[in-house]
Amino acid sequence: MTDILLYASFLVPLTGGLLLLTQKDSENTRDVISIITATILFLIILSFYPTVLAGNTPSVTLAEPIKGLGIVFTVEPLGLLFATVASGLWILTTIYAVGYMRGANESNQTRFFLCFAISIAAAIGIAFAGNLLTLFMFYEMLTLATYPLVTHKGNEAARQGGRVYLGILMFTSIGFLLFAILWTYSLTGTVEFKPGGILRGHASPTVALILLTLFAFGTGKAALMPFHRWLPSAMVAPTPVSALLHAVAVVKAGVFTVLKITVYVFGIDFIAETGAGTIILWVAAFTLTAASIIALTKDNLKARLAYSTVGQLSYVIVGAMLANAAGIIGGAMQIAMHAMGKITLFFCAGAIYVATKKTEISQLDGLGHRMPFTFAAFFVGSLSIIGLPPMGGAWSKWFLLIGSADAEQWILLGLLLLSSLLNVVYLLSIVGRAFFLPLPTDSATPLPAENIQEAPLNCVVPLCLTATGCVVLFLFGDALYDFLLPILPKTEP
Repeated sequence: MTDILLYASFLVPLTGGLLLLTQKDSENTRDVISIITATILFLIILSFYPTVLAGNTPSVTLAEPIKGLGIVFTVEPLGLLFATVASGLWILTTIYAVGYMRGANESNQTRFFLCFAISIAAAIGIAFAGNLLTLFMFYEMLTLATYPLVTHKGNEAARQGGRVYLGILMFTSIGFLLFAILWTYSLTGTVEFKPGGILRGHASPTVALILLTLFAFGTGKAALMPFHRWLPSAMVAPTPVSALLHAVAVVKAGVFTVLKITVYVFGIDFIAETGAGTIILWVAAFTLTAASIIALTKDNLKARLAYSTVGQLSYVIVGAMLANAAGIIGGAMQIAMHAMGKITLFFCAGAIYVATKKTEISQLDGLGHRMPFTFAAFFVGSLSIIGLPPMGGAWSKWFLLIGSADAEQWILLGLLLLSSLLNVVYLLSIVGRAFFLPLPTDSATPLPAENIQEAPLNCVVPLCLTATGCVVLFLFGDALYDFLLPILPKTEP
């Protein structure tokens, strides 16, 4: 039965996507199919929990073109966490996208939802990848499936953003990631993910450092500087796509890949012994600080949130490169915590656009009283991104700070705290403008103040639910911690 469910986890979103093509002339039926498909996938993912909590790692081989090099799905705690985030948020993003796409009068909606479904199938493939070959195949599938979403509007800005998006992601994956996979295979004779890693005894400290650097930069979706420009460039896409890029699939696929390779290819102990993560640790520290400073300079709301994401992703990379128990747990938690907080912020940005046609932060003065649910949710999501209780983001930041202290990385610990302070400034200033400044009386604004009200319910309900999710994740922090413990080496406490 588990084998069937593993096949279904990939095939259900693909099948649902193909069914959409038969409903081009029936918007309501198409949207219902999208929501039902997302719900079925989420239930399938949840069905793996009893097995994984019992200590098992179900696996199935989809194909084995060459002996020892197969397309393999394996369910383990880290991958199941990512799959849960992707499939669960797909439901809310689909509901939100229905309201947004109709409210904004977007064209080619059937193509949009088809590519969305293919992207989720690719994300599930990455989450359950049992080896590097499978991961690389679905990683590239995700890049190609999201390209039409980035260029959805079809104008010159969208085409230019798409070129940057595709160019950087394909260059890094083929130039660095594929090379690192081939080098790993030549050293070890395998591409499998194994607890404790596969490189010990096969790679010197110097080789390990070079390999890990190639893997980290090759995973362009992790948005480490200088390979981060694709992410702000992709903000030309409709807001539901931004939510997909920043919370549900793409960037999470990037940092998940780095974390999984750290744990199951190198091994935490091997990285700690060799110092292989030194370069990437400080690249990530620079990225999270620089991106936060750049975010302060952006008046466009989506651009500010984009650079916020660049910085927040580096928290996961920092956790991986610390190579200790607290760092790994903190990095893994950040995947879920950031996803819930950042999707809330992007949902709010889209709701603001649908309701007011405003895109700049300087245009948001006084809107909190006209759109109280939207801006209250933005406040909650901001607190989670900052890392303040009682929001889920507090736990991931806590463990990352503990990991930095355990590694005696005091400068890094200071940079993490500085980044959180910068988060306070560039996020809460938006909330402050909305609630504490008066509505402008300038008639040149996109929509007169007296006509402004909340976006359609399809937009508002999902953002309220994700904001609630930020609180729920805080309350269940201990359960998430216990669930992730098996990914640590047995020698770790």
